[in-house]
Amino acid sequence: MSATQAAPGWRWAPAWVLVFVALWPAPGYAEAVLVLGAIAGIVRLLLSRFRGGTALLSGPAWALTSVLFFAYWLPEAISAIDAADRTRALREAAVDLRYLPFLWVVASAVASEYGRRRTFNGLAAIVGIWTLDALIQAMTGTSPLFWGIDGIKQAISGHGMCTASEVAALDRLSGMLGPCNLKLGIVLASLSPFALDAASRRFGRLGWLLAASAIGLVILLAGARASWLTYGLVLAWTGWRLLGWKRLLAVFGLGAALLLAAALVSPPVAERLHRSTAALTGNAEGVDHALSGRSRIWSAALCMARTHPVNGVGARGFREAFPACDAGAGAQAAWGTGPALHAHQIVLEVLSETGGIGLLLWLAGAAMAWRAWRYADTAARERARPAMMALAVTIFPFNTHLAAYSTFWGGVLLLLAALYAGSLLAREPG
Repeated sequence: MSATQAAPGWRWAPAWVLVFVALWPAPGYAEAVLVLGAIAGIVRLLLSRFRGGTALLSGPAWALTSVLFFAYWLPEAISAIDAADRTRALREAAVDLRYLPFLWVVASAVASEYGRRRTFNGLAAIVGIWTLDALIQAMTGTSPLFWGIDGIKQAISGHGMCTASEVAALDRLSGMLGPCNLKLGIVLASLSPFALDAASRRFGRLGWLLAASAIGLVILLAGARASWLTYGLVLAWTGWRLLGWKRLLAVFGLGAALLLAAALVSPPVAERLHRSTAALTGNAEGVDHALSGRSRIWSAALCMARTHPVNGVGARGFREAFPACDAGAGAQAAWGTGPALHAHQIVLEVLSETGGIGLLLWLAGAAMAWRAWRYADTAARERARPAMMALAVTIFPFNTHLAAYSTFWGGVLLLLAALYAGSLLAREPG
């Protein structure tokens, strides 16, 4: 099979990527789509005996996607050797091998100008739809998308996506993800570069301002302060290039006014704003209050890093190791009952769960990704900029984070890494 014959077989990849992202509100189905796509990709490669590979990805793209996978997976595999639950850890590491063909297929989706345009515009459309849905929820109290998903779930299984207590406890916009999966703000902030790039290319500065305002309002009302910082980085990066510093400062001034206005009408936003200002008191209690008890979690993460410096306590083993390292054992935790589930900070998560080896491998992967960007030409950087920005702000180390080795967020991180590698090192210019 020649390279030119092999290429059409992968034209399904952009649609598959978009279906995978669109199904995030139903994590089980999204995971099934991920697995099926990965299997289809590896079967296709086996049937062609890996010939015609450059019709799918350039040589450097094959290399970078593989390096990024192993920078993520090897720490997990090495940490499983002496993990607290070794059997489970080894099983999880084996299952996560699916991410290697996943990265290859995602990268191939954006390796051509056709696929890149379709994928990036599709992601922008998904962000736009989710934003509109959340704005409707803000006005009416109901997310149409989640209402539809929940109705389907009710019809199939006889029960909804979330429990009655989770619905009753809802204190922020949840959008299409629902009251039992409060990640709307973080997801939108990470994907916002695709929407803002599409809006600015199609409608110029006005399009960027309207899209930035709509997405920003939803992220603000969704409540996760980590997403506020992530989105602030996106606005600073994209706004500086499009508007210049003076207009950008005006945009941030408008954003601050919007934040204060939202705090006046939304008690949850006011509470989070008040919690954030508690860090200015300068004492440990105020800082811990501002961090929602995370200083206690971070202290435990550092304890795990000290006691397991080589390969950590095992990926996803934080909850098992937490009681032995909890400096506040016996005291009521800010997050409720039970142990902390993960470090809530990507550097501390990697260091505590995968040790020094894991941190070095993650840094090596980051260095290779940066090296690829540094030596790419201007055209390559421009076509990869939305994916690069999405990946960079999502793993920005001076923020709090979801669990990098969880099924959902691990898939998000690797998706963004593959979009970056595939678009930067595309086999077709443009």
